[in-house]
Amino acid sequence: MKKPRSLAIALAVPLFGAIVAAPVASAQPQLSGAATEFSVLAREGQSAASVEKAVRAAGGTVVASNAAVGLITATAPANGFAERVSADRSVFGAAKAKPIGTAPKNGKAKVKPSVVEKEGRGAAAPSAKKPAQAQAVGMDPLDDQLWGLKSVRSDLSRTKQPGDKRVKVGVIDTGVDGNHPDIAPNFDRAASRNFTKDIVADVNGAVVDGPCEYRSCVDPADHDDNGHGTHVAGTIGAAANGFGVSGVAPNVTLVNIRAGQDSGFFFLQSTVDAITYAGDAGVDVVNMSFFTDPWLYNCTANPADTPAQQAEQRTVIEATTRALNYAHRKGVTQVVSLGNQHSDLAAPQPDASSPGYPSNSTHPRQIDNASCLSLPIEGPHTIGVSSFGPSQAKADYSNYGVEQISVSAPGGYFRDGFGTPWFRTLENQILSTYPRNVGVAEGNIDEAGNITPDGVTAGIKKATAADGRVGYYQWLQGTSMASPHAAGVAGLIVSQYGKGSRDFGMNPDAVQRVLEGTASDVACPVPRTVDYLDEGRDASFTATCTGDASFNGFYGHGAVDAWSAVTRGSQYLRG
Repeated sequence: MKKPRSLAIALAVPLFGAIVAAPVASAQPQLSGAATEFSVLAREGQSAASVEKAVRAAGGTVVASNAAVGLITATAPANGFAERVSADRSVFGAAKAKPIGTAPKNGKAKVKPSVVEKEGRGAAAPSAKKPAQAQAVGMDPLDDQLWGLKSVRSDLSRTKQPGDKRVKVGVIDTGVDGNHPDIAPNFDRAASRNFTKDIVADVNGAVVDGPCEYRSCVDPADHDDNGHGTHVAGTIGAAANGFGVSGVAPNVTLVNIRAGQDSGFFFLQSTVDAITYAGDAGVDVVNMSFFTDPWLYNCTANPADTPAQQAEQRTVIEATTRALNYAHRKGVTQVVSLGNQHSDLAAPQPDASSPGYPSNSTHPRQIDNASCLSLPIEGPHTIGVSSFGPSQAKADYSNYGVEQISVSAPGGYFRDGFGTPWFRTLENQILSTYPRNVGVAEGNIDEAGNITPDGVTAGIKKATAADGRVGYYQWLQGTSMASPHAAGVAGLIVSQYGKGSRDFGMNPDAVQRVLEGTASDVACPVPRTVDYLDEGRDASFTATCTGDASFNGFYGHGAVDAWSAVTRGSQYLRG
């Protein structure tokens, strides 16, 4: 079991005005700057209504309110508002989110980096190669290329339990292409939500999401302009329909709970709204393959940060903690990727990437493990998942460490198999569903639907059904690809052992016990320290595995095993 982190650190340092009486109006900071969106969090025990009143008194406008957590979305001038509103005794703190209505000054996009996940782009293309009675389902044509599917033994588990349609698995990500032929049969459009609004450009004028494709800059709830969320959804629950690929749990219901921008940023308000919505909507399992922007680590009082930045991070910690607790109380099993920073989360490396938004804002920071949290992975009630490659070697990029890990899963490892023909091949990564619109935007698919030469190099796959339906597939790697394998197994666990008729479901702590208890033990490598130098990585990637075969920092309780979960899981249930 991963060691709990104390979330009380969020209260260790006072916020603006937290220890003094509210200043008189004449002493209040002057408001100035462009209109900006803020997230304002109520103190514990204070109502959202009292915070809304404080927002208006401080010169802001209330846009939306999340009563479950006490988080208010407000707009106000960029400067002075956070100090004003935080001085109110009903307010815990305020976090600046993003500018409103900024026009781009140049064409340079501020896109969240995905260098780990798309590392294989440019490599040579791969060679061609619970109802009353659960009905067994088969495999799909491209499944022979899904080494991860076989690693978790979904090919076996589906003969006993392919998933129950009553089980809802939420994808908190950049969106899900609900029209993809492999997603559509399992997609719940009515339950899906989009909690984001496209950002044209940041405060410095750098393009973020780019021009809005839909009215009001809000994409439909079955749309994905990034591709990340659709890839995740396919791994969890692509239908076994004789077409394309199938997922780990091919009969569960998929729900898009979008919290990520087109550009890949995940901001506080949208992530909190998505997590609490999962609880309210009766979602059984959620997958969270992201960290909450703009801070890789949210620190309570890092000396490299300004007082305003420190206050923002304390607000992120407290709001996220409340949201995770809320969803857990509502019965949501929360599966989270461990992260791609090749870092022991108990001894994090220095951070030079924060704040990642807006552009040109980063500064170097030393990270104190006692007072800094990467969220949501270091929040409460999360199941942390590390990544391994086809050889079951820990992927070089994967975070690790006994403090936060629960289990491990296939996430892809482009550089796996050093010294063999498999080294640096796309087939070492994870193949899953790809939105056509993203493929066209990336130049991998042309307007007629054909794979371009760039798409061939990137290994993009195309499948055409007898009725003319077309689906596309791409290779990615990352802990973002590992956690959906675990989320799929969690969906099968709920399907197999869940109870109730009208309110079918399962306690998330019980789901975690089964997931961890049935995982296949994987021992630390010998020697325990792996340097990745032959693979072309520098010394910062060197990692040491601590623990034994039953629980260690590389693999947690082991590699998730769908077959064992649905056949042996009952022994880990209590009561």
